[in-house]
Amino acid sequence: MTTTTAAGTLTLGDKTFNRLGYGTMQLPGSGVWGPSADPENARRVLAKAVDLGINVFDAADAYGPFTSNLLMRDTFAPYQGNYKNIFISTKVGQTRQGPNLWTPDGRPDYLRQQVELNLRTLGVDSIDLLFLHRIDPKIPLEDQLGELKKMQDEGKIKHLGLSQVKIPELQAAEKIAHIDAVQNLYNVTDRSDEDVLDYAEQHKIVFVPWFPLATGKLANEGSVLKKIADKYQASPAQIALAWLLKRSPMMLPIPGTANLDHLAQNVAATAIKLSDNDFQAIANLK
Repeated sequence: MTTTTAAGTLTLGDKTFNRLGYGTMQLPGSGVWGPSADPENARRVLAKAVDLGINVFDAADAYGPFTSNLLMRDTFAPYQGNYKNIFISTKVGQTRQGPNLWTPDGRPDYLRQQVELNLRTLGVDSIDLLFLHRIDPKIPLEDQLGELKKMQDEGKIKHLGLSQVKIPELQAAEKIAHIDAVQNLYNVTDRSDEDVLDYAEQHKIVFVPWFPLATGKLANEGSVLKKIADKYQASPAQIALAWLLKRSPMMLPIPGTANLDHLAQNVAATAIKLSDNDFQAIANLK
């Protein structure tokens, strides 16, 4: 059975974790809204992920809201035994008004409230990694990140990250607090944030690509990606994941699924070692 140990590791603070995580965005209902359609299956998937070596779980207060957090608490708490070394990242700064509706809110008192609710719904005393889900353009960044830095100083947050940012925003944030991770859209079909990834690698910042398995037209029959997938007896999505892992040692993909078979396929991708030529052929795709 393939486990995520093949992907290598990353370390933040006192925790070392395998370089393939699990994103919980698909566990709530349609539109990332409401309860899971099958909570029992969701808990099975979470537990199986740990069995397969996944020890990084990425969530957000906005997923549900709180659906993913509560499912993780039900599955993992009190975080002992097989669940002792789980590393949890979550996010604050997005409000929800309904399915597929997201509105940034960076008011310091709101961010503090949401961190406290994350702690409660996850059943933890401190959050391993807390992302500002989106920078609210209506609120000064120093007020938003400054409040999260206060909570870090209080011991409620261990590491801070930013989501969907450009380099100037990241550099401005670094003047306020130490930034350990960035979570941006990045995959084989959308590499518009290549410069952010390069910056993260140069500064030893963990880069978490969301929507990592996107292949789009690149996976069509006869395409370069499909031919490479056939060569490795893998799916295009598995090759896309293997490509991300080879792209940077700071890369931490977090593919999500509510399907046990898909979960196993994602983990199996960590055993695929692309040749330099195949890696470059995919890198050259547009």
